[in-house]
Amino acid sequence: VPLLFRIVAAITFIYLLLPVVIVVLAGLNSGNYLTFPPEGLSLKWLQAFLTSALFLPAYLYRLRHAFVTMIISTVVGTMTAIFLIRVDFPGRAFVRALFLAPLLLPGLVIGLALYVYYLNLPFLGLSRTFGGMLVGHILVTMPFVIGTVSASLYGFDRSLEEAARSLGSGPVRAFMTVTFPNITAGITAGSLFAFIVSFGQFDLSLMLSTPNNTPLPFAMYSSLRYQFEPTSAAAGTFAIILVVISMILTSRVTNLSKFGGIKFS
Repeated sequence: VPLLFRIVAAITFIYLLLPVVIVVLAGLNSGNYLTFPPEGLSLKWLQAFLTSALFLPAYLYRLRHAFVTMIISTVVGTMTAIFLIRVDFPGRAFVRALFLAPLLLPGLVIGLALYVYYLNLPFLGLSRTFGGMLVGHILVTMPFVIGTVSASLYGFDRSLEEAARSLGSGPVRAFMTVTFPNITAGITAGSLFAFIVSFGQFDLSLMLSTPNNTPLPFAMYSSLRYQFEPTSAAAGTFAIILVVISMILTSRVTNLSKFGGIKFS
């Protein structure tokens, strides 16, 4: 059984990584069209991305948007998780399900609902704005933070924080010195998920993107519709590099063995 499991895991791993390899090789294609296998290897399309008037601004815009989304989702999601775990009130299960509901809904449905909502409430000034799209991204990324932080809190012995309180620490100091270091792994994991999901979100971008700022996924989609050159694959390569760097940094600064009480070998 262990051997069969390893074979299935290896096949699954290869299947999941194969599209990533194809995108990277297509971005390094020396030909003038987006084809696979590549005609040869060249860095000209990576250089074209760095000088592109479409892709580079879209990449930087999406990077900034994902970073702001990550910060807000992490702060609000952490506070929400603490409240849902520690406060017992009628309907708590329903409220938790309500916060996690965006995970079950297609992004296109959420984007369309927000688009109609903004149009019917013009005094909010959120239609086709940075803030309007930010709200949508927070809705779809915050459940990841709530889930990971909740998992960390479930395995945390609250008596440690109570002991700190009994020794004279205030509630804020007790939380920051005792509880926070023990749930840092969950917070960091949730932040990483929020950043990656926001950076690659296409459905919400399609419905809520601003006229003067095109997010990277939408720019790649538009390019593939009208042009078939490897610049879009090069943009995807830089997006993959960003995700890989984020994961490496997270693994370096976070002790994942503490996350949710799970031991990683």
